[in-house]
Amino acid sequence: MPSGNNSLVSSKPKLVWKSIPDVWTLVRPQWTIMAAGFGLMVANRATGLVLPATTKYFLDDVILKKHVQILPALVLAVLTATAVEATTSYLLAQLMSKSSQRLIMDLRIKVQAHVGRLPLSFYDGNKTGVLVSRIMNDIEGVRSLVGTGIIDICGGVTTALFALIYLLHANPLMTVMVAIGLAAFGTGLSRFFKFLRPLYRSRNDFRAEVIGRLTESIAGVRVVKGYRAEQHEEEVFASGSRLIFENTCRSITATSLMGISSTVLSGVLSASVMLVGAHQILAGKMTAGGFVAYTIFLSMLVGPVRYLATIGSQITEALAAMDRTREILSETPEDPDPARTIYLSRLEGRIDFENLSFSYNTGRTVLNEITFTAEPGTITALVGPSGAGKSTTIGLIAAFYVPTIGRVLVDGADLSKVDLDSFRTQLGIVLQESFLFDGSIRDNVAFGRPTASEAEILAACRVARVDEFAEAMEKQYDTFIGERGVKLSGGQKQRVSIARAILADPRILILDEATSSLDSESEALIQEGLSYLMKGRTTIVIAHRLSTIRSADQILVYEAGRIIERGNHESLYASRGRYYDLYTKQHGLEANLFLATGEVASEFA
Repeated sequence: MPSGNNSLVSSKPKLVWKSIPDVWTLVRPQWTIMAAGFGLMVANRATGLVLPATTKYFLDDVILKKHVQILPALVLAVLTATAVEATTSYLLAQLMSKSSQRLIMDLRIKVQAHVGRLPLSFYDGNKTGVLVSRIMNDIEGVRSLVGTGIIDICGGVTTALFALIYLLHANPLMTVMVAIGLAAFGTGLSRFFKFLRPLYRSRNDFRAEVIGRLTESIAGVRVVKGYRAEQHEEEVFASGSRLIFENTCRSITATSLMGISSTVLSGVLSASVMLVGAHQILAGKMTAGGFVAYTIFLSMLVGPVRYLATIGSQITEALAAMDRTREILSETPEDPDPARTIYLSRLEGRIDFENLSFSYNTGRTVLNEITFTAEPGTITALVGPSGAGKSTTIGLIAAFYVPTIGRVLVDGADLSKVDLDSFRTQLGIVLQESFLFDGSIRDNVAFGRPTASEAEILAACRVARVDEFAEAMEKQYDTFIGERGVKLSGGQKQRVSIARAILADPRILILDEATSSLDSESEALIQEGLSYLMKGRTTIVIAHRLSTIRSADQILVYEAGRIIERGNHESLYASRGRYYDLYTKQHGLEANLFLATGEVASEFA
């Protein structure tokens, strides 16, 4: 089911040791806590060695040689070590677990903020659900790297080093034999991890794709049910779930093989040590107590290596998640572009397109040699068939995209060099499909200007006729409207959207087919609000209902990415060109309504 065409192309994962700088970057903000954790870990592991170290003296001196006088000292040492070990274990768990949770929170906030600052072209190539998965699931997967996972691995290595020092001192021959076996196992383990990392990465990709499609399916449930497509969506979801299942089975097989290998290793090493140790005891080169202590320390050396087979797969999965998180953070946001050095104060609102052409990433030219001027305070209407380039034009005016060739000027300033915050705070957009957030009516109206006073919010609502339905509700402006404003009608949502634009008080206003989906009564109400909103502002309008733009100062007729006609309604209608065809077809008029004198019939005047 996952198509693999996500624009976040999976780069080749780093080797584990090459990921150390990335891990350090991740934990550096809390390095003091990490340092304290390592100190606690060393103390914890050191005290854990007391019990096996005293075993030799207990067997050889207390039991065999009857030196009972040293027993209290041994017991006291064990009890003290146990108390220290228990205390440091508790402190370590509290410190590192909470620290890792904070790191995850900070990283998640950082990634969300970064994603929110990326250009619109990034969103054009990535599904919403995939991005949500990256922010939530992938970052959650990094937990093993920044919490107890690091401490567990380092603690295991520390214990193994302590144990190795004792073993080399106690019996060099057996220890060299054990080291050779562990080295062979470590080589195989590294190959397993190299195999697992891309496997986990693919699983995360599959999971993100499935979540993305599931998000779309739930958001579009009305379309799904309207077309009786429930079974199709079930099949698509099942297909993606099977890919995740198959990937998981492969990783389970790999980790099971690692488990078998570690079990065989332990058995072989134990048998070898038993064989060699028995000969050395019988030869008088080793005591029985020394052999027991040796085997305990040996388990402390082999145990961490075996543990790597378990925790290592989690670390590998976390590294794969970190690879994907790093990809997101490597995307270039639109705000800090060093070329954007021009700060715009209060705009007059003049817009100039200078011989502009534009292509998306596909390479197909969408706009060709577009040139026009929108004077301050005027209305410019864009008309033409779907796909002609109208929406791309307003995307360029909003600085969502940068021209391939040519320039967009605002008050004479090249928009590609303008500070985006200074420009977009003076820009208002009302779309055909009003996007409202899951909150109250008041929250949505004040979305673009959250510091607005109650009086200003109510004034905007009155102009946009929001008050007519809001004040009839039980909670009035505090009424929660649901996800995407699902509890409101299309006309009500559009009025809230217009009130939001009125409150923002923009100097440049973009209306993208703001009334095309409404019934006549709703459109009449909303046109009043729009008329108020357009006064004194430079307005760019896309409209399919040509009757709504007859008062526009200029009309630009688009076709195949070019402006083929321009003028006002009367001049374009009189010329009997493409605009005339669009207008008459839309209203079902015959050409003979145009008078022989060349004047527009009285009903169109």
